Amino acid sequence: MTSANDELLWPVRVYYEDTDAGGIVYYANYLRFFERGRTEWLRARGVESSRLAHELGVKFVVTAMQVQYRRPARLDDALTIATRVGAWGRASLTFEQRALRGDELLVAAQVQAACVDVRTLSPRRLPATLLERLNRTLP
Repeated sequence: MTSANDELLWPVRVYYEDTDAGGIVYYANYLRFFERGRTEWLRARGVESSRLAHELGVKFVVTAMQVQYRRPARLDDALTIATRVGAWGRASLTFEQRALRGDELLVAAQVQAACVDVRTLSPRRLPATLLERLNRTLP
């Protein structure tokens, strides 16, 4: 059983398009992997980005990110993107994310995502219905 602070583990395979000329994952591609992890963390709680904007008039935008690169991943590696929320604000979530190869930590990131109005892009308090979905227990 999980809650909003529990981690979602999302599998990712490293493809040729993810690597640089040296055959290792290009550093910026971890940001793409982490974006998918955050999207799937939200989706697992019944929050789809397109419906969030349409139904509640809000969306999340990344406002800050801190990344530590520890070890490289290579072509064909099977990775796991671990995503959890480390902190909640009135209008933001801070995600803690890790890229793992088995038990080996490759990359760690803290990502602050602000809740903003879709029209004005100004900060907006997390709607109560969204908070209910984020706290939904997963199967």
